[in-house]
Amino acid sequence: MDEFGLKSFLWRLLFAIALVLITFNPTGHSYYHWLAQSLPSVQPLVVVAGIALLGAWIFFVRSTMAAIGTLGLVLLLALFSAIVWWVVSQGWLDASNRSAMAWVVLLILGLVLGIGMSWSHVRRGVTGQASVDRIDQ
Repeated sequence: MDEFGLKSFLWRLLFAIALVLITFNPTGHSYYHWLAQSLPSVQPLVVVAGIALLGAWIFFVRSTMAAIGTLGLVLLLALFSAIVWWVVSQGWLDASNRSAMAWVVLLILGLVLGIGMSWSHVRRGVTGQASVDRIDQ
């Protein structure tokens, strides 16, 4: 197994953010918009892409929850919420700008998934303890 490092973390983060932005983004170029434009008659390729995206979401969310758990998820969301609150209070971000806030929320979701995908490796590097699934027979 290769050693986990910054490059590995950044790849996981990139894939998580890409998953979020491919699914939905405010530009109008996302799976959500593609699906909405094809309604009421959905084409097979849209369904295939949707199933692939759903599979990726399930993989990322389950991996994230297994690594950080509910408490970790709440703490990460609280941290990012506090950072956004601080940025808004400094006047660097306009909370009434729906598009900007949508980008911020999507970026935070991607960051949470990316951190979750890497957390087991970070924990192992810091503590020396590996995270494993317990299987009882």
